[in-house]
Amino acid sequence: MQLIDLARPLENTTFADPPGLHPEIQYFAHEDTAPQILDFFPDVSRDQLPGGEGWAVEKVTLSTHNGTHLDAPYHYHSTMDGGKRAITIDEVPLEWCMGPGVRLDFRHLPDGHVVTAAEVEAEFDRIGHDLQPGDIVLINTAAGAAYGERHYVATGCGIGHEATCWMTERGMRVCGTDAWSWDAPFVHTAARVAQTGDASLIWEGHRAGMVRGYCHMEKLANLDKLPATGFEVQCFPVKIKGASAGWCRPVAILRD
Repeated sequence: MQLIDLARPLENTTFADPPGLHPEIQYFAHEDTAPQILDFFPDVSRDQLPGGEGWAVEKVTLSTHNGTHLDAPYHYHSTMDGGKRAITIDEVPLEWCMGPGVRLDFRHLPDGHVVTAAEVEAEFDRIGHDLQPGDIVLINTAAGAAYGERHYVATGCGIGHEATCWMTERGMRVCGTDAWSWDAPFVHTAARVAQTGDASLIWEGHRAGMVRGYCHMEKLANLDKLPATGFEVQCFPVKIKGASAGWCRPVAILRD
């Protein structure tokens, strides 16, 4: 059995998110925190601690959408499944978060391209796979290779409304991308909206959850190491009450 880590780390970087939305992690080393331990034990001196050291601990300020995470339908809109209340991340069925994995390779598509249903169907035909209920579909874009670079957020294609609906109609409940967003980068969408005046283009892939509820992961890693099929995915999110997303550590499992 081989395990492939599909997660990006939470780290102090301004390149994995748009300006002003990055996480902030403050690190406290062992030599900094001995007083914290001694506050609990007033009769103990620092020289009685091993090496005079305290504990390592971190203080983190972040969004539920920093790092690799799983979006709940509630993130996309207040409704799903044609008008029902959208479920939050703590309500996502665990059964959705494990299943056969499928990798679609769209690395050749230009930045900002919006993938259509026909293009998704053609890719499934190319790899010889019929999408089944419960399959977890992972989208490999050009963004995967750009992670850590200044242009990451603006890189890669996005999955359009009709393409997302094509997959959810066939029973897909969880999917993911190595890009910052399931949709095309906003800088490209903004240009199309300005040109056409069509506001329905904004976040169109996300909004497909209004038709049928689904979840997607963003900022995945190592998708280029996966075969097209023949692996499993587990991607259980952190359980945050009433939240729109939860951080996760997705793993691909390849069995002999």
